[in-house]
Amino acid sequence: MEQINMFDKYDVIIVGAGHAGCEAAQAAATIGKKTLLVTMNMQVIGQMSCNPAMGGVAKGQIVKEIDALGGMSGIISDKSMIQFRMLNRSKGPAMWSPRSQNDRNLFASLWRYSLENTPNLDIYQEMVSELIVKGDKVCGVKTQLGIEIESLSVVLTNGTFLNGLIHIGDKQFGGGRAAESRATGITEQLLSLGLESGRMKTGTPPRIDGRSLDYTKMEVQDGDPIIDGFSFMNIEKPREQRCCWITYTNDRVHEALKEGFDRSPMFNGSIEGVGPRYCPSIEDKINRFADKERHQIFVEPEGWNTNEIYVNGFSTSLPYDVQFKALRLIPGFENAKMYRPGYAIEYDYFPPMQLDNSLQTKLIKGLYFAGQINGTTGYEEAGGQGLIAGINATRFLDDKEPLVLKRDESYIGVLIDDLVHKGTDEPYRMFTSRAEFRILLRGDNADQRLTPIGRQLGLATQERIENYEKRKEEIAECLSLFGEIKLNPEEVRSVFEKTNSTELKQQMPLGMILTRPQLGIEDLMEIEKVKQAFEKFSASALESAVIEHKYQGYIAKEKDTAQKSLNLEGLIIPESFNYEKVNSLSTESRQKLSKIRPKTLGAAKRISGINPSDIAILMVHIGR
Repeated sequence: MEQINMFDKYDVIIVGAGHAGCEAAQAAATIGKKTLLVTMNMQVIGQMSCNPAMGGVAKGQIVKEIDALGGMSGIISDKSMIQFRMLNRSKGPAMWSPRSQNDRNLFASLWRYSLENTPNLDIYQEMVSELIVKGDKVCGVKTQLGIEIESLSVVLTNGTFLNGLIHIGDKQFGGGRAAESRATGITEQLLSLGLESGRMKTGTPPRIDGRSLDYTKMEVQDGDPIIDGFSFMNIEKPREQRCCWITYTNDRVHEALKEGFDRSPMFNGSIEGVGPRYCPSIEDKINRFADKERHQIFVEPEGWNTNEIYVNGFSTSLPYDVQFKALRLIPGFENAKMYRPGYAIEYDYFPPMQLDNSLQTKLIKGLYFAGQINGTTGYEEAGGQGLIAGINATRFLDDKEPLVLKRDESYIGVLIDDLVHKGTDEPYRMFTSRAEFRILLRGDNADQRLTPIGRQLGLATQERIENYEKRKEEIAECLSLFGEIKLNPEEVRSVFEKTNSTELKQQMPLGMILTRPQLGIEDLMEIEKVKQAFEKFSASALESAVIEHKYQGYIAKEKDTAQKSLNLEGLIIPESFNYEKVNSLSTESRQKLSKIRPKTLGAAKRISGINPSDIAILMVHIGR
């Protein structure tokens, strides 16, 4: 019988439908390429495997950048949020970080609906067990059923599924997530092709029946009264919000947990993978911070129409009975009923220095990695990588230069640059401190930085472009008005008295008054002249204009520093450059440079262990 292949040849195949895979698939198909998304389970497309929340410190900025480029994470987060908070409002605007609590099921269903209605995108449920590689180029994938599907490029976004191993106490079983099978075959094949792999670990806390908790013993954590959201599109925000709660561990909880340490896979050697330093398990916290009397526990609802509670801060792989005993000693949890225990999961990753800045593997052309396969942790980091990998997989097909965002352009650029030049031996998480130009990379200006790029790529819709243009014009007009509007002492007296601001001696432009740290535009809007001038502008445009004005000195300084760094980026290192012949370089430097093969002196400078004298030597040898 003649065998019929139900699949045509694709331009791009995406393997995995987590946050990285969803963004990659949406991007590749929107740009116009014939795209296939292959997932092991269509019921969990866009699943929030751990915390049902998006954003946070630096992560929120990444979501806004994804949105500004034309990705979907911001829109879906806004549509599914049950609570919103802007973190770090008491600090400078570079630190303001949006965070939403989301309805887990709604978030995933919105992603699936979006993908199912994306032109040029097909979805297929099965496990990919092998890549089709001919010479040094990927040519498609092979499924567990033996079906071969041809494509011109492939993006791997396997998350925690590659040889995933779940740990609960002394129990171990294969899986990529609770109640889901692990993926096998791909790691072994990639190793045979010359790539290197490692093992990492992450974890998740137990889930609790919210009806069994006593919330009167906890602190209430409400959302912000005004919801900013992530997306620059006009997404309707929820009219009501669900509150979260905060409680704390205590000595009794710690002692109960310690009783199970001898059965902990973390301490008895069962777990080989390295876990996230900045999101440790509860047993790791009480072991490493033995002097702390208590640890914060965030009690977070999982959605609008469920009683399920996520116990943020209690990630654990201890035995089930130890988890349960310790949980019931937390204030408010005395009668807690557990839906399922927490667990740790080990999985394969591929050190990202094996990639170039486009996220394409150096050994196999047309093959891209995105998300936890690169050693990162977090939905936001995964989504940002997936978007860039999906974009660059399409540009590879058209023989175009890849999209490489610079460190002064976006947190996504910082993330990818760190990964491919510094690598990571522990789960990489983004922080504002990783970005040297963070006053330029604020969440409020992500559209001004990146939407023009999204437009060039064909990702930004007409509505998005119009929103961008309108905001740009409003910001410019506000900045102009700051210089044009003059206020005399009598007009500002009452506002100055309320804010304990020094009395004004003479008429002064509004912009000069705004530079006073204790005064905000909201204070000055009490003055009728100011209110009439600015009430026609959107709140977001006015806020961006105020930030641009108040911090213009810092912004100008960072732009100057960024330009100086950019000069090194313009000094290209020839692809054929032989570092081994440069005897004045240390052996370590020669080895690192030969392995990573940076394309510019700027990239070489950012490699861990490469010092300024190495850069000076390279400048001489490339004739500069």
